[in-house]
Amino acid sequence: MSNDRLNQDQKSDELKPEDWAGEMGLKWLASLSLFEGMIAPIGDALLARADFQAGETVIDLGCGGGATTMAIADAVAPLGKVMGVDISPDLIATAQERAASSGATNIEFTCADASVVQLPDAPYDRLFSRFGSMFFEEPVGAFSNLHSLVRKGGRIDLAVWGPPRDNLWMMEMMSVVRNHIEIPPAEPRAPGPFAFEDLEYLGSVLTDSGFSDVDVIAYEALQPVGGHGATPEKAVEFAFTSMAVGRLLNDKGEAIVEAARRELADVFARHHIPGKGVMMQGKVWLVSAVA
Repeated sequence: MSNDRLNQDQKSDELKPEDWAGEMGLKWLASLSLFEGMIAPIGDALLARADFQAGETVIDLGCGGGATTMAIADAVAPLGKVMGVDISPDLIATAQERAASSGATNIEFTCADASVVQLPDAPYDRLFSRFGSMFFEEPVGAFSNLHSLVRKGGRIDLAVWGPPRDNLWMMEMMSVVRNHIEIPPAEPRAPGPFAFEDLEYLGSVLTDSGFSDVDVIAYEALQPVGGHGATPEKAVEFAFTSMAVGRLLNDKGEAIVEAARRELADVFARHHIPGKGVMMQGKVWLVSAVA
């Protein structure tokens, strides 16, 4: 095989930038309850750390289906308000429907790219993001824009994934994939789930964007892959339909896909706890800073 052909094949297997406005937004929506169940404890920890107060105005960045937006709206009611921002029109539509059904009157949503969005009611008191801040192509530019939307002295609270080695729920899945296809090493600091694993880099992005007093604590817990109570088989289906595992393998032929499915099912079976689900180690940075 020529080097050019090898390079082309490897490029086809790379983790391409996430299309949150399109494909990835639809995949998240299709498995919304499972994704939310998997990361709800992290959102709860970030909400507790943020400690929102009645009357505050808040931006919920990367709000997805609106679960955290509604929780924030409840915390800042009756006079406070929250603006949910997400780049996926499908997720925003669902978030609007859920908020309307909840009866909350202090929530708005906008479908926009947070790196350039302008909000007419800015500046807000606070900014919050559960895993919505790691995918910017130009993070300093994006966070500089977000800084302009928060009042001086206002606070941001972010949850971002810690190092891959401490997130076995992802690394063991990718190890299965690498047993069947070639995947080039991930590029450090590239947009993606682990863009801010390096706290020194994250700190420099925030300070270069105008934020100060960066403070970080670690959150470590077992992640329920595929949601609370999932069997190994359900977790495999979740991984193949909703996560990068399926995206990397979906055109590699039936034999490779089935072999990877069996191997991943074995991995998940080793981590399965009856009544709880497939529980695998995860680590998250809970980050706060001042505008």
